[in-house]
Amino acid sequence: MEPSTILVLSVIFLLTLYILLSWSKQHGNPSLPPGPAPIPVLGTPKYMDLRAATQNFQKLSQKYGSIFTIWKMSEPVIVLCGYDTVKDALINHAEQFSARPLIPVLYVSTKGYAFNGPRWRPLRRFAMTSLRNFGMGKKTMETRVLMESNYLIQAVSETGGKPFNPTMFLASAVGNIISSVLFGEHFDYQDKKLQDLLQSTSRHIKGFTSPLTMICNVLPVLLKFPSIRNKAFKESYYLQRFVTKYITHHKETLDPQSPRDFIDYYLLKIQEVEHEKDPDFCDTSLLMIVVGLLAAGTETTASTLKFSLVLMAHYPDVQAKVQQEIDEVTKGIRLPEIMDKPQLSYTNAVVHEVQRVLDLAPTALFHAVTEDIKFRGFTIPKEATIIPFISSVLTDPSQWETPEVFNPGHFLDEDGQFRTRLAFMPFSAGKRVCLGENLARMELFLLFSALLQKFTFTLPPGTERKDSKFLNLNKTEIIASGEILAVPRALSK
Repeated sequence: MEPSTILVLSVIFLLTLYILLSWSKQHGNPSLPPGPAPIPVLGTPKYMDLRAATQNFQKLSQKYGSIFTIWKMSEPVIVLCGYDTVKDALINHAEQFSARPLIPVLYVSTKGYAFNGPRWRPLRRFAMTSLRNFGMGKKTMETRVLMESNYLIQAVSETGGKPFNPTMFLASAVGNIISSVLFGEHFDYQDKKLQDLLQSTSRHIKGFTSPLTMICNVLPVLLKFPSIRNKAFKESYYLQRFVTKYITHHKETLDPQSPRDFIDYYLLKIQEVEHEKDPDFCDTSLLMIVVGLLAAGTETTASTLKFSLVLMAHYPDVQAKVQQEIDEVTKGIRLPEIMDKPQLSYTNAVVHEVQRVLDLAPTALFHAVTEDIKFRGFTIPKEATIIPFISSVLTDPSQWETPEVFNPGHFLDEDGQFRTRLAFMPFSAGKRVCLGENLARMELFLLFSALLQKFTFTLPPGTERKDSKFLNLNKTEIIASGEILAVPRALSK
């Protein structure tokens, strides 16, 4: 037999064996939740495309129920839908669902030194303690946000009532707040450093959601090729270089008796454990955590604020009611504060309903199970990827009276007082709830109420107002391109 023939037959044999093994793995666990039939080797690529997750998962949940299986090649991915199922997993079984799946691009980029890596517990615990000590969720942080509100109000007032896109103003305000926490520095909105930070952060996020990144996550062997790896990480390098400069400066000027910000606290922790073998706290983990906090704490909050202002322009009656409530409480002589929340029930309800309708992270960050677990009648194998479908929680008809409609009344009781809703999970839930949830909540409430106290937001002439079914709109497009007008208000004293 010719060598070439032997080679061809060998390749065919190996491919056939691989396909059979893949088929066996996909069909060898009948206790998995049901789901669409996978293709050997390929899995269910249509449903792994998260750009269409909302539509796809809604259809699959209607067919298979609140828990179903899709496939990333030969690996099962379990999708959880609806409040009861997501709560059961992330809260009632918090420990078993607390792991993260290995995401190749993220792991290689961070070298495992990040909140999503195997060292997550000590890193997250220290970060939460440091941020809390530094004022996160306390009066000192509120003072920072209120100061930033004044800078933001000034920037918006300079638009002179002409149509403008508030994206950069809002990103600058939120970027300044997180910068003060991490770097101990405040920037003018026109400062090139701030613009570089915002651009680098935006590029970092887009880089990790690019088509090349998705391909590398499915075929991680590609990351072994330097040219592909560098291209996949190119956008992230900009933000890493920006942060590295600050870390270097902090090292050179560190005063152990007077830590200035998060980086200083972390550098002191590194000194404390430097004698340990392979410590969790090192220069690499500091870099990756600061990069992660910037990425998580800038664009999401700024996008939510942008959407809230556009939404108010489409709902002038809601906006007027918010303004009336703020005027009655503050009398126009000061900005709204956190202590005003009990008296600003409607305003607080609007802020919450904006987040529910926007549904900025439909699938949240993926989870994984720490052990084989029997869950709601099925067996989920250890390390299986879990997708909490947060959209299905925020629009669960068993939890929301009018889930497809923008309705602040979802968060108001019969007496018009604010009420919490357990199905409000825009920050996810359980042990992996968003680390910056408290800061984000504070920023959204204070910046939104400050802007509505000072301005009335309207649509540019000729722009069509939308009806109440905002959930059917392209919200990402609205955030990216929507222009509005900010008309200064004459408050009655």
